[in-house]
Amino acid sequence: MATTADPVLPFDKGLRIVDPKAYADWDSQLDLFDAIRGETPVVRVESETGEFAPFWLLTRFDDAMAVSKDNATWLNAPRPSVFTNRMGEDFARQITGGSHNLVESLVQIDAPKHPQLRRLTQEWFMPKNLRKIEDGIRQIASGAIDKMLASGGEIDFAREISAPYPLHVVMQILGVPEEDEPRMLMLTQQMFGGQDEDLNRSGMKDLPPEQLVALVAAAVKDFEAYFEGLAQERRRNPADDVASVIANATIDGKPLDPRDTAGYYIIVAAAGHDTTSASTAGAMLALARDPEQYARVRADRSLLSGIVEEAIRWTTPVQHFMRTAAHDTQIGGQAMKEGDWLMINYVAANHDPAHFNDPRKFDASRPNNRHIAFGAGAHQCLGLHLARLEMRILFETLLDRVESIELAGDPRRIQSTFVGGFKALPLRFRPA
Repeated sequence: MATTADPVLPFDKGLRIVDPKAYADWDSQLDLFDAIRGETPVVRVESETGEFAPFWLLTRFDDAMAVSKDNATWLNAPRPSVFTNRMGEDFARQITGGSHNLVESLVQIDAPKHPQLRRLTQEWFMPKNLRKIEDGIRQIASGAIDKMLASGGEIDFAREISAPYPLHVVMQILGVPEEDEPRMLMLTQQMFGGQDEDLNRSGMKDLPPEQLVALVAAAVKDFEAYFEGLAQERRRNPADDVASVIANATIDGKPLDPRDTAGYYIIVAAAGHDTTSASTAGAMLALARDPEQYARVRADRSLLSGIVEEAIRWTTPVQHFMRTAAHDTQIGGQAMKEGDWLMINYVAANHDPAHFNDPRKFDASRPNNRHIAFGAGAHQCLGLHLARLEMRILFETLLDRVESIELAGDPRRIQSTFVGGFKALPLRFRPA
């Protein structure tokens, strides 16, 4: 429990930090983070009912960056690295034989194992190697804009373009056949968006916690079964793709164990497209609201890199990660004990006015846009160069072929505490 000196967030506000619906009400959630940051920027969140373990919440950019870079003090593995309630953690232990994580991936692992696993595919995702697949990405982007233009002037950009486009790119890199992509999208939505009734395929609103956990676990098992088959095929017939790298990888002369192999496939497949989808839709929303900015970037493509980077900050697809204190320490002037659980809230950090002037404004010319949407330190996103490349290529293609865009309805955000973004973005457009 907290000591008398520890600041504790009022219970009603604490519930909003872990409520998926609160992140769908974006402006209100940013208001909440502003209020917390102004009063108690490092604060303890506790449950009066005991449904989740207490944790510390960070809302300032500098604190979030300090924790992200200090991987010796702040660990991923001892406790869940993504927020979960006690029921979810208990269920994970039951079906995994003791682990509190349903998936064991780069996100859940610390050194020395983490850098060993990361090095296996790191070269694949560096700019030098990505240049070899740039033409292929351009073909996929061209097909996506063909689909947009064929829609007749109105389209749900989130559902029809920004979701399937990066999915197709990463599945080509991974070596998944195109006919299996709808299955991959469905499983990703169930795993990351299971808290949203429009994405979890249950047809139920306010899914009970036990059913939500079971739904996510079923998606993980389906992923594992699929990728085990893919791994076996790539061991028999290696190809020039990431699936073959993972399937045939060794560490200290030994092949990866099945759980590490499955976790690697899942993190590349799921995180490799869902986050880019969110940022792409975020950029389109901002440009649809600001036709003058859209016209400027059409005329001057040097502005495009700023559009991409600002969209990633402004949208912040990965909304949090959890860390555990390896020893007694302090952050932001607040003392913490060994074993304390902490939430790096990237949404709050990327909207910290001490680091970003007018942070709610979408500003493509924002100078030195050093955001933390990709994380930092040893666990910085493996696919950050790919994400930027995908977005740049899609918008280069779109700007050539679409003269103007505007909103044709209300955008809707995903109800999720972990990976957020847009589930609906209705647009009206005029071809060039």
